[in-house]
Amino acid sequence: MAKDFILALDQGTTSSRSIVFDGAGRIVANVSEPFEQIYPKPGWVEHDPEAIWRTQLATAHAAIAKAGIRASDIAALGVTNQRETTVAWDRATGQPLYNAIVWQCRRTTEICDELKAEGLSDEVRCRTGLVIDAYFSGTKMKWILDNVPGAREKAARGELCFGTIDSWLLFKLTGVHATDYSNASRTMLYNIHDLDWDDAILDRLGVPRETLPAVKASSGVFGATTLFGDEIPVAALCGDQQSALFGQTAFAPYESKNTYGTGCFVLMNTGTLPVGSQHGLLTTIAWGLDGKVEYALEGSVFIGGAVIQWLRDELRLIATAAESETVAAQVPDTGGVHVVPAFVGLGAPYWDMHARGLITGLTRGSNRAHIVRAALESIAFQSADVIQSMQSDTGARIPRLRVDGGASANNLLMQRQADLLGIPVVRGQTIETTALGAAFLAGLAVGFWPSQESLTGIWREDRVFLPTIGDAERMADLQKWQEAIKRARL
Repeated sequence: MAKDFILALDQGTTSSRSIVFDGAGRIVANVSEPFEQIYPKPGWVEHDPEAIWRTQLATAHAAIAKAGIRASDIAALGVTNQRETTVAWDRATGQPLYNAIVWQCRRTTEICDELKAEGLSDEVRCRTGLVIDAYFSGTKMKWILDNVPGAREKAARGELCFGTIDSWLLFKLTGVHATDYSNASRTMLYNIHDLDWDDAILDRLGVPRETLPAVKASSGVFGATTLFGDEIPVAALCGDQQSALFGQTAFAPYESKNTYGTGCFVLMNTGTLPVGSQHGLLTTIAWGLDGKVEYALEGSVFIGGAVIQWLRDELRLIATAAESETVAAQVPDTGGVHVVPAFVGLGAPYWDMHARGLITGLTRGSNRAHIVRAALESIAFQSADVIQSMQSDTGARIPRLRVDGGASANNLLMQRQADLLGIPVVRGQTIETTALGAAFLAGLAVGFWPSQESLTGIWREDRVFLPTIGDAERMADLQKWQEAIKRARL
């Protein structure tokens, strides 16, 4: 029987999505479902792991039904996920011990400050490629062990499983406790050179190695699930941003992409050798495939599309996310207004956990459209900061930037991005490249696609945004943005 489809589970920060792809990389069915964001205290962000599982399972069933296919038509299932978000569960029952601590959560800032005060910053960066920050999973695991009743006792008895969201979904699908190189490299516990959990960091944080998942290649059969009917191999795990890089077929060194989601994430493929950063970027594992590991430089912007959600849900300046473009277009520029959305601190290249959001440049003439446009442009400004750092680290000028994610559909934002970078911004026909990357990796594992090279013809261009301003105007705009950033960091 022909198996003509790949199912990708794309578990994101605000919603769970399932997409069925055909052999040409086309979307056959796409179903998403939001879930609750939990804010127990200022700066704390949690998700209910069971809600994540329920919505992911429901969207998968719905996508299969919408495509009009059966499980027997699906060659493989690939999982991509919000990274760093941490779950602890009982190994025997599969029940979570506590809510998932989300990557945006800042509750472990004090733990990170202690590690920095001990002089561990260089050691952690050398071993893991990461900076010490509450963003990553390791300090979240320590917090759970120290604060959730019974967690450390369960760990001592071998009853506790830790994992990022990929591991949680894999366990629920197959009963297997595993992760892949890309997700492991985001925990601040994984040695990206030795390709093993780092005992020195585990000891310092008090995280038992036995609680952690086995680490495997991103493309390969992890197990099989029968939850959709006939058995489907789960053949890929990959963190969402690395998966998007793969989905953009950015396979050669220095090829780069930016994903505009809840946050913004710029990744540059650096090949089989890790490149250290002198400008506040992260060195991370891109993926493991065909017996080798490839690396990437990454700049993470914490608040990207989330600033549009803030305009909609908290300030009520827009009714829908899509309305941000039409409202912003009512004015030719921001009128000197800047929004710095440092709601949970600033990520790359600043890594300032204590920065907070602000709006500057308000005058009596400032109106709704100016604020909406400034919030929208903050996404492009933050991304430009990261890309400038990336080019400084590598000495290589990015010839063009491939873009994906929900906000890449916003033409005003993409044009502003091209203007601030001074390079073409290229949007593909499929902006769901995070899920496409997981589908590609799963398909390669089971021979659905014959080779990595065969995937390059599947990616198709939709639109190219060319710069429309000169260098002098660009530099002036970037300087004004830097002045706003300085105020946010006071």
